[in-house]
Amino acid sequence: MYLASSRETGAPTAEGAASRGTDTSSAVRGRVAGPVLALGAVSLVTDISSEMVTAVLPLYFVVGLGLNPLQFGFLDGLYNGVTALVRLVGGHAADRRRCHKLVAGSGYALSALSRIGLLLAGTSTGGIGAALAADRIGKGVRTAPRDALISLSSPPDSLGRAFGVHRAMDTTGALLGPLAAFALLWATADAYDAVFVVSFCVGLLGVLMLLALVPGRDHPALRPAAAGPAPPSLRAVLGLLGDRRFQRVLCAASLLGAVSIGDAFVYLLLQRRLEFATSWFPLLPLGTAAVFLLLAVPFGRLADRTGRRLPFLWGHGALLAVYLLLLGPVGGWPLLCAALLLHGVFYAATDGVLMALAAPVLPARQQAGGMALLQTGQALGRLLAAVAFGAAWTLWGSRPALALASAALAAGLAAGVFLLRDRDRSVPAEETPCPAE
Repeated sequence: MYLASSRETGAPTAEGAASRGTDTSSAVRGRVAGPVLALGAVSLVTDISSEMVTAVLPLYFVVGLGLNPLQFGFLDGLYNGVTALVRLVGGHAADRRRCHKLVAGSGYALSALSRIGLLLAGTSTGGIGAALAADRIGKGVRTAPRDALISLSSPPDSLGRAFGVHRAMDTTGALLGPLAAFALLWATADAYDAVFVVSFCVGLLGVLMLLALVPGRDHPALRPAAAGPAPPSLRAVLGLLGDRRFQRVLCAASLLGAVSIGDAFVYLLLQRRLEFATSWFPLLPLGTAAVFLLLAVPFGRLADRTGRRLPFLWGHGALLAVYLLLLGPVGGWPLLCAALLLHGVFYAATDGVLMALAAPVLPARQQAGGMALLQTGQALGRLLAAVAFGAAWTLWGSRPALALASAALAAGLAAGVFLLRDRDRSVPAEETPCPAE
């Protein structure tokens, strides 16, 4: 099994590329494969749609609807954690039928339609929750097949670069989405309905781009010869839990997810600490997105050269620094700039790097299912974190809750170091095929 380590810098062997189903002809050394760029373009447009809504939801819930932190924490946890089971279904279906594009496309379409649900829900908390659940189900269905396509389209020693480029394009959409939401709210005198309608139209464009630009069953990695003699069963996918290498990544990602409060809470804490006008709230994600955009590819390249364990852990250290800044005496512009900078570093060092860390330990025909297991563990952890932090804020106030979250993240980071401590050194630099079952 190939694993990035500080000792390996060469290209993957021909046998190793074949065992993963990688189309080496389309992923020339030093370049990013065409399917990765196409998926990046789809994600860019889709993220404009998603972030238009995400940027205004915290304010809409807390200020517009008057929800308390516990209620908001439940909805935020639902928004991030409802995908847990559907990730497994989507990943397994994509692997078994070798229909990664079709499964991903259905997820993109469901997320776009959820914007209409938000429009029809009005002020009904139940209706809003159902619309958010539909959006997150769509995201859960599409994420693992999409990331599997990226992995299968890229040589193993360039996975960090490939995921970094995709995440950079994705984050360009995250940068433009809040700007569009801010402009619409300013032009329509805080008419949230306008944001939901435009978000739906942009999301629909992303679905059409996926159909037109991304290869489907004709993708070389999805042909029967590349995928293996028989489709993997659900039992085989769950059997990945018995692989110690995968176990370590799964446990570390799930644990760190369970001690990381959601982005929305970070932005709400910044707004309350700095006491700026609520009309500027949708622009807060721009700082995170801009840093993510600038650093996603450099961190991906760094992960390919030095091993993917350290950047992943450093990223969570940056998130811990954000919490400590919010607890500290620094205020004003220094706090705002430092917090958003470190928040962006957190995502640049962890989002794509985690997928690149896991991909080499997964067989080619179980890429989507394995990634779905990993994303499910992380989603369940974040659901727990959101509800727990919302409850602590409601019971004790924001500062005690954040202090508790900081202590939990520090403990989780120490556990992550232990779980991943030998990962880069314990596996030989050369590639050996994974067992299929």
